[in-house]
Amino acid sequence: MEIKPELCRVDDALNILTGKWKPIILLHLLTKGTLRFGELKRSMPGITQKMLTNQLRELEEEDIVQRVVYPQVPPKVEYSITEYGKSLEPILRAMHDWGTQHNLHMKQKKVINSNNY
Repeated sequence: MEIKPELCRVDDALNILTGKWKPIILLHLLTKGTLRFGELKRSMPGITQKMLTNQLRELEEEDIVQRVVYPQVPPKVEYSITEYGKSLEPILRAMHDWGTQHNLHMKQKKVINSNNY
């Protein structure tokens, strides 16, 4: 498939996936399966309850995450990745791999630069 820059849809994808927490939320759901809100929150110590709620709502609106509320007291709410959301797995894995390689590249560059002085 030919990519035409004037018809670029990368920005559409980035608008859905950007945010400090969305990729991490998605990777947790992809690797661990269905999780309750508290489990997700505990797996990301730096996130606030409000931020997790907002990020999950945005992902739910895009049909990437599914929210199921069980009618009990106290309420039980579970989150899982939708079948459609699972299509993001190769993209997230590629981004993770690239980020790892980039981190190594920058560390090596820093070592080379410090040896030149």
